[in-house]
Amino acid sequence: MTDPSASPEAASFDASPFDSLETSLSFADIEPGDGQRWTTWPSATPTERGPEPRPAWVVTSAGALDTELGILKTGKEADVFLLERAVPDDPAQRTLLAAKRYRGEENRSFHRSAVYTEGRSTRNTRDTRALARKSEHGRAVAAAQWSFAEFEALCRLWQLGAPVPYPVQVSGTEVLMEFLGDDDGTAAPRLAQVRADRDTLQEHYAQVVDLMRLFAAAGFAHGDLSAYNLLVHQGRVRVIDLPQIVDVIANPQGLDLLHRDCVNVCDWFARRRVECDAEELFADLLAALY
Repeated sequence: MTDPSASPEAASFDASPFDSLETSLSFADIEPGDGQRWTTWPSATPTERGPEPRPAWVVTSAGALDTELGILKTGKEADVFLLERAVPDDPAQRTLLAAKRYRGEENRSFHRSAVYTEGRSTRNTRDTRALARKSEHGRAVAAAQWSFAEFEALCRLWQLGAPVPYPVQVSGTEVLMEFLGDDDGTAAPRLAQVRADRDTLQEHYAQVVDLMRLFAAAGFAHGDLSAYNLLVHQGRVRVIDLPQIVDVIANPQGLDLLHRDCVNVCDWFARRRVECDAEELFADLLAALY
């Protein structure tokens, strides 16, 4: 009787994909505990995942668990939580993420939202009609608008080389992004919390100008820039909180918001004896914009 394993077809058969499948299915024996869930990565569509090439630290295994480790920040329109995404018993597949979760319309206090959304378009006409009618679906769309706006802004700016957190994925009203901080979960300080000498602050200001110029060259203004949404991580200024990012040309108030960013930034640095001028900065950004 012929041994099937001796045939050329059997000799060329590669069983490694099935071995990998068996390995991933073995995680089904693990049940999420309190404050845990299975990773939401597999349920995200390609457009809901961050841009490629992805950083090596991004965990994409379907066998990973998401574990909540605490709250990082409460805000007017969203709260930010510290999340660990890790494959059990595999230290090489572990990362800390910031999970920003937007509140529903009834629980938000972000009253100036219309200022920032002028000139934006919704994803489809059904959403546009629902927003106008303020139906239940419309309220859900309004809540998710901010998360998708921030995710899309992070993706575009990351690809342009801006100092923003890497956007991992978006799901409904939750944006998962790179955690800026230490491995023990200590978050990077806000610029407003940094105590530094004048020379260091001058360098920080130069970095802020560079990022504002990059935004302007792409046609954007942050719209709400201040020392409270700029972080200092490993000596580099990084910008966060981008749901209200403004298309300076499409938004009728775009130039006013860009000017306000300049005034806010320069006022803060000037109080710390850093040489800067809001009007000169505004003129510089206009030249980058046009």
